[in-house]
Amino acid sequence: MSLNKKILLLGGGHAEIPLIQAAHELGWYVITTGNAREGLGHPYADKNVFADFSDKDAMLELAKSEGVQAVCSGCNDFALLSTVYVCEKLGLPGHDSYATSLEIHHKDKYRALATRLGIPTPRALVVRSIADFEAAIAQLTLPIIVKPVDLTGGKGIHRVANTDEAREAYKDACSRTRQDHIVVEEFVQGSNHGFSAMLVKGKVAFAFSDNEQYYINKYMVSGANSPSTSSDKTLAMLREYSERIAQELHLVDGILHIQYIERADGTPIIIEICRRPPGDLYIKFVKYATGVDYPKFIVQAETGEDISSIADVPTQGFWLRHCIMADKQAGDNGCTGTAHDVVFAPEIQGNIVEKFLWYKPGEVITDKLTYKAGIVFFKFDTLAEMQDKTAHMTELAKITIE
Repeated sequence: MSLNKKILLLGGGHAEIPLIQAAHELGWYVITTGNAREGLGHPYADKNVFADFSDKDAMLELAKSEGVQAVCSGCNDFALLSTVYVCEKLGLPGHDSYATSLEIHHKDKYRALATRLGIPTPRALVVRSIADFEAAIAQLTLPIIVKPVDLTGGKGIHRVANTDEAREAYKDACSRTRQDHIVVEEFVQGSNHGFSAMLVKGKVAFAFSDNEQYYINKYMVSGANSPSTSSDKTLAMLREYSERIAQELHLVDGILHIQYIERADGTPIIIEICRRPPGDLYIKFVKYATGVDYPKFIVQAETGEDISSIADVPTQGFWLRHCIMADKQAGDNGCTGTAHDVVFAPEIQGNIVEKFLWYKPGEVITDKLTYKAGIVFFKFDTLAEMQDKTAHMTELAKITIE
């Protein structure tokens, strides 16, 4: 491995491990960063420099001081925005401009872009004050979603059914965002899915789709299985929307990841979009399901290498990526919230392809909405088996809490 070929990766959690491994395979010396010193990815890297990756100027100084030839985003929107900022300042390849990235990653800007391009999106209003908020409630049809424009992973997002709930949600969203405004939008009814594509010269060269699962936290994905239940027509629409966005914004080659809600008529409504890897080992899930080395292609794209050799392979077989999440926390009906063990029912044992568990027996769970004990990959023999076991997975694979 050449010490002259250095890459800075903004992140160092479990989600970044496949990126670190792929970068090593490609011959890079990997430096990870982030505030979370306990991140499970850091030990995989060659060097750790702990700093706030949301501070784009600090990341610029770090990239300069380390003399890196490339910067790769971890699985976080703040990491992506700092990455593109640094690359723009240093003239490094593999990324869109900072201004273009904001159009995609800030929810208000993306909603405006989608409206301009005729891409289905929830009816949304930007709110900068309580007066704006009251006006928005009056204009939109309840239920509505209240959300910060700059956060991911379900943070600060609320679905509200009446004005009292809406006002509480407004306070929470404002307290979390780093911007001076939030978004309020109409709730879209339908099934939840992911669509992950690789763009080459403005065209979708590879696409993967899934069905999302949620547990107690209705705004944090707890699992995803594939193949998707979306029709070929729906997936073709998503390809076309992706290319419309790519050509409008002159996007560089690389990942474009979408979360969408499919309405009963098959129309996909895009609710989130990003140009960084999704979290919770999703890119490893894609690799398992298709055989395409997704982490490697992502690193190649972000370092400016040619990715035109990627094959557009559909899901091979029946797969599930499942996060082991808690259903209790300290204080629930006298529960101490102490993690004990992760157990798998006998009927699911034969489906396990890989277990990556990081819980520690005896640790106290204080927030069941965000806690994860680990991630497990499953393969099934039939579509029916995948659907049946996915529906019962929170009983088949669970963490026991005392």
